[in-house]
Amino acid sequence: MKKSIMSIWMLVILVLVAGCSSSSTGGTKAKEDDTLTIAWLPNESGEDLGETRDEIGRILEESTGKKVVHKTTTDYIVAIEAIANGNADIAFLGAQGYIEANNKNDKVQALVVPSGESGTLDDAVYYSWLAVQKENGDTYKNNDEYVIDNIQGKKFSFVSNSSTSGFKVPSTGIVDYFSQQDEYKDLTVEDLLEGGKDKFFSEVLYGGSHQGSAVNLLSGKVDVAAFCDTCVNNYVELADGEENKAGAVYKVKKDAAEPFNTVVDKEFSLISVTPVLNSPFVVNTELVSDETREKILETLTSDEVANNEKIFVPEDSEFSGLFKKKSGDESLIQVEDDWFNPIRELSK
Repeated sequence: MKKSIMSIWMLVILVLVAGCSSSSTGGTKAKEDDTLTIAWLPNESGEDLGETRDEIGRILEESTGKKVVHKTTTDYIVAIEAIANGNADIAFLGAQGYIEANNKNDKVQALVVPSGESGTLDDAVYYSWLAVQKENGDTYKNNDEYVIDNIQGKKFSFVSNSSTSGFKVPSTGIVDYFSQQDEYKDLTVEDLLEGGKDKFFSEVLYGGSHQGSAVNLLSGKVDVAAFCDTCVNNYVELADGEENKAGAVYKVKKDAAEPFNTVVDKEFSLISVTPVLNSPFVVNTELVSDETREKILETLTSDEVANNEKIFVPEDSEFSGLFKKKSGDESLIQVEDDWFNPIRELSK
């Protein structure tokens, strides 16, 4: 897994060194109406983020003069298809979801991503986790180091095969790690999609969301699960170890909202942690004119949004918002399509 982490970071560094150009696709004569529809992935479609969605909608209504309609989903594909097929004007997608939407329709373009703690794109990452129940953590250690050797043959949960940190990154990492062994030298990502007697995993489940994948683990349906830090931060707290490091233990909060209300006080340990490029807000430029897109861009990257505590939530707040404000410098930053090339490279 160390090799895969390094390869991902090298790709990230190459893109960040190259830098971002100043503007997205130009010259679009979009056929737009008086409504902006925003599609949300299942991870951001829950009631706990309702106030955040409404706040973003309110601010965009004020800046564009258009009515904002939220399209919440229970399936990754629904959100991806909505933005690609013109049933949504804006979407908040993972990097892999954006790439899939862009492949379907190149008029779908990334607009902004949340910055890192530095306030720049240099550290604009979150983390893909492989987790196990706390009591089983030591079975995934070699001496004092956590390894993934023992995940083979286990019951495993992904999020969705359109998820970046819940499928694309962990599946690529697993293949990179195990294919160095003669027994698994021909292992492919496709071999991980389904479980069975003669498969790499004995059983494979899909949570449908990062929250769902985590609950698959904590409810005992699987032995190992892939999900990301940002999508479960509103429901869990660090109980032991260092945040986003293998060996860290997290515990479900006593007042956790659905679906974690069924696994309150349950604990899990991280056995693998991989950085992933932050998720973008994207627009369908066939539907959103240059003028409106500039208004959206100016609004989303404004201090009004960066300082809005219903969107960028202070670290010590109990409010369930979309982004955490740790350093105080976090904001939404314009981004270009080629910034996501490290994720595209994982499919080659």
